[in-house]
Amino acid sequence: MNVHTNALRGYSQSFAPTRTPRATEYSVIAQITHRMRSAAVRGKIGFPALAEALHDNRRLWTTLAVDVADSANALPPDLRARIVYLAEFTHVHTGKVLNGQATVKPLLEINAAILRGLNSESPAI
Repeated sequence: MNVHTNALRGYSQSFAPTRTPRATEYSVIAQITHRMRSAAVRGKIGFPALAEALHDNRRLWTTLAVDVADSANALPPDLRARIVYLAEFTHVHTGKVLNGQATVKPLLEINAAILRGLNSESPAI
């Protein structure tokens, strides 16, 4: 490299893509959902990976519930209440999946519905 090339790099604009909060939420939920689905189809051999993905999903839903519980959250109260309910359901159902009493399917369906909402043009999830 020469001095001219270094100067161009140093003073040129950085074009790192920026993500909206909605796009970030979508990405996180999609990754966790994919991990849950991939581990579940592997059966018993995939259980350790499933348990890890379920833990991350539970943490995600806890974070979402805490976020909507904040009085400064701009989502409509009805939607906020539904998100808290889904977080509670996710917590309880995850325990059942880990104990072998239920399948992961409802959790995948909930996450898929949230992904569809985040992917739509409407501002609400």
